Amino acid sequence: MPDDSGPAPKVVRLDLHCLRYPLSAPLRTVLGTIEARPALLVRIEDEDGAEGWGEIWCNFPPPGAEYRARLAAAVLPGALGNADPAKPEAAFAQLRAKLHSLALQAGEPGPADQIATGVDIALHDLAARRAGLRLAEYLGGAVRPIPAYASGLDSREATDLLPQARENGYRAFKFRVGFGADSDKDALATAADLLGEGETLMIDANQSWNVDSVSNLAGALNEAPLAWIEEPIPVDRPAEEWADVAGRLAHPLAGGENFRSADEFERAIEGNVLSVIQPDVCKWGGVSGCLEIARSVIGAGKRYCPHYLGGGLGLLASAHLLSAADGDGILEIDDNENGLREALAGSLLPVNDGMAELPDGPGLGFTPALETLTEFGVLHFEVIPQ
Repeated sequence: MPDDSGPAPKVVRLDLHCLRYPLSAPLRTVLGTIEARPALLVRIEDEDGAEGWGEIWCNFPPPGAEYRARLAAAVLPGALGNADPAKPEAAFAQLRAKLHSLALQAGEPGPADQIATGVDIALHDLAARRAGLRLAEYLGGAVRPIPAYASGLDSREATDLLPQARENGYRAFKFRVGFGADSDKDALATAADLLGEGETLMIDANQSWNVDSVSNLAGALNEAPLAWIEEPIPVDRPAEEWADVAGRLAHPLAGGENFRSADEFERAIEGNVLSVIQPDVCKWGGVSGCLEIARSVIGAGKRYCPHYLGGGLGLLASAHLLSAADGDGILEIDDNENGLREALAGSLLPVNDGMAELPDGPGLGFTPALETLTEFGVLHFEVIPQ
């Protein structure tokens, strides 16, 4: 990564923009019903007027975006003081250290980490823009076409959703399951029958099964042409349960979006249960942490496939990380209705024949035009570092 030996302009302002895009129809998942798609954007500005953009994870629970916006506005003035925008990794470490006590006191490590990751993405975007490099290049990697898959598809509607995703340019599809054994078995058979030549199928149980339900479904799962099975049981179940599940299934297991520490990722990388590791750049680690994890995953001979479900800026950061890390991973793109994905992903979308192209501009390659999104604005906070 470039390292400017001269003094870096200081961060003088940070803006938080909380947006909500109302859906034409509710999205029903095993985790709950979604009636609007949120995005919490971070804009950092230095004393030279240069800017960087990031995104804070805020999907669940439904009021989570507004809460994280208010929390970030309250804690960032003090936590950002003296952060060096020319050294994003050091600034991220400083920010996490300052938020650590808050996370412990409030019992909320998730929101604290998510606020820090959004700022980290914005700091990397700013640093890459100042260097005149696309983020993947700034991170020491190459810019390349990115294979992508359609995610978030309701398995109960496979007959309609798989052809629609194919029309949207995808050649790989991930369906949400966990709606009951009979429903899941029927959906697997339907989706498998719909697959065309060279197309790929994955499923995500969103932690909704247990060892007994996996045992009940194992025959149907093992017969299906699956590239992976994601989060079959809750992430906090004992290691022996995960090993039991892995032993019953013939396909690779995937997970990582709900890991909360480098130690958890290290155990998964060194272990023999997960073959596909999925950190979420907006949920834990930011660019600073996820790039290191990605390279460790690939170095261990496993597959780095970043998890992502949110607005377009975090999707761009995921794409740059995947490009920089190399490997044979594939980019997750939620294919459900979300105007904040298309409006904020720049030229990354649409996908063409299963591939996405990184934007040409420096940094993330896209600057939001907030004046076009005013109808979706919910909250805005201006933060001045102290």
